[in-house]
Amino acid sequence: MSMRVKIEEIRDEGLKLNERMSLEQLGTALEGSGFRATEPLAVSASLRKVGGGVLLQGQFTSRVTAACKRCLADAVLELPTSFTINLVPESLARGDDVLDEDEQEEKDRGQGESGGSFGLDDADEELFDGKVIDLEPIVREQVQLALPMNAVCREDCKGLCAQCGQNLNEKQCDCAEKYVDPRFAALKNIKLQG
Repeated sequence: MSMRVKIEEIRDEGLKLNERMSLEQLGTALEGSGFRATEPLAVSASLRKVGGGVLLQGQFTSRVTAACKRCLADAVLELPTSFTINLVPESLARGDDVLDEDEQEEKDRGQGESGGSFGLDDADEELFDGKVIDLEPIVREQVQLALPMNAVCREDCKGLCAQCGQNLNEKQCDCAEKYVDPRFAALKNIKLQG
């Protein structure tokens, strides 16, 4: 499935999109990360021409699983993500284009627009060829950025027993009572005199 938008499809009032990224596409995005997608990704996005470029706002919730870093059971995560990117034509970034009066006026006006609750200064900036915007690599990157450094099945996960490997979330083992660190074993025989 293609997630490409031609610049002429974006009218003055902007363009709203609802796209889906398949499990296969998500699998490519998550490759090597240790995370697996559990369902396709529903992406809602709006694009509008601002200051000679295009302001892209998007949001999605990725649902992924990974091995919990403490107990190794599957951790199921919901990762809500929203992003704002100012897409700048490569020619404009290079300064190739000489804007006519109307475009310059629009550019000047666009720089002052807040675009809602944020300004263009708050948006990440990316280049595109000025004709077609490919949303797939942008969404793929946002999925990767949303992944946590370490997945845990729950915040209070007790992990595995270091001696017997028992998952301590399921039941407590008695290793802690039996185990004496060999470095301190000699201390057991010391009698304190009071």
